[in-house]
Order: sequence, then structure tokens, then C-alpha cells
Amino acid sequence: MAQFMVDLVAAKRAAPADDFLSDLIAVRDAGDVLTENELVSLVFLIFWAGYENAVKLIGKSVLALLDNPEQLAALRVTAPSMSDSAVEELLRYAHPSQFAIRRFPTEDITIGDVRIPAGETVLLGTASANRDPLFVPDPDTLDLSRQDNPHLALGHGIHYCLGAPLARLETRIAIGSLLHRFSRIELAIPRGEIRWRSSFREHGLHALPVLLGD
Repeated sequence: MAQFMVDLVAAKRAAPADDFLSDLIAVRDAGDVLTENELVSLVFLIFWAGYENAVKLIGKSVLALLDNPEQLAALRVTAPSMSDSAVEELLRYAHPSQFAIRRFPTEDITIGDVRIPAGETVLLGTASANRDPLFVPDPDTLDLSRQDNPHLALGHGIHYCLGAPLARLETRIAIGSLLHRFSRIELAIPRGEIRWRSSFREHGLHALPVLLGD
């Protein structure tokens, strides 16, 4: 995939078009602080976050709704519309990313009782944070009406996801349209036979076989 991105950057550089990647390349080639490796890494990140995360989020959200039929029934009442609270709760409850992007402290720091030397890799467990009972009451319960929802599914501060509005919109449209179009949605296989992808960073489904009916 990294080589694909390298080749894509080369192709776009040779034949620029009216698109985001061509704009990034133009900024890089105009003398911006981005190195070529950073440019390729940024393109890879945007592709991964913009596609993989959305696919896994939608699949996990549908499964979460099937596992919680009372929440599914409540959501059907307003379909194809979805409340902001429902979108945010699905982001918190079903988001596929287990960790934020790696951090590297520039100096020795101490968090709690743990000393972290400068230059060490630090992984922030956003999945754990989203289920922290100190911030989210009854965190293992899917509650689409939850109002106080300080999740970190889309990051925070300067690392806040640049595609956050798109992620929310994709979730709202995909799930709202699915529930509006089909009055019956149920698993096509036993719950225990669902296969999950083997990944340290991402928690997602191989597939979600369902039966749909009008």
C-alpha cells in the first residue's frame, strides 16, 4: 500500500488534477516544510482514516444496533434522520480505532507512577478512554439518547480528525438510509460465527452477513 501511494504521488505530480492530492503535492513542491516521506505518510493516513475507519464504524454500528433491539427500534422512529446524540454514541461505542496516533515525548515525563523517557513510543488507548466510567456513566451500555458524551473517537485538540464532519455525515446517511429502506434487518448467521479482523490497531468485522426485508 505504501508503494501504491508513492506511485500515486508520482503520477499526480506528472499530471496534476483538480483534487486534494494534487494540491498537497503543489504545496510540498513549492517549498513547504513537508518532506517527501511525510507527504506519502499523510496521503496514506488520509486514505486509511477516510475509508477503513468509516467502513468498520458503519459495520460495527449496525451490529451494535442488532445487539440492542430496543435502541434499534427507537432509531427506526426517526429514520432516515438520526439525532446528533445517536451519531455521537455510535462513534463512542462502535468506533474501530483502538489507539490514537503514536506520540514521542521530547523530554522525560512522568504520568502517574510511570516514567516515560524522551523518545519512547507512547500509545494512547482511545478505546479504553471511551469506556471510562469516570467520564461516561454505564459505558458498556449503548444509549443513543446519551447527552454528555466526551468521547475521543475523533481525537482532540490539534490532533482532532480533519475528516470529522465527513465521518459523522457518512454514519448518519448510511445507517439512517438502511433503517429507512428496510423494515427488517437481522443477522444471517449465529452471533458467535461473526469473524473479526485480526489487528492490533483496528477493531473491525471481516463481514456482516444480514437478512434484509421490506
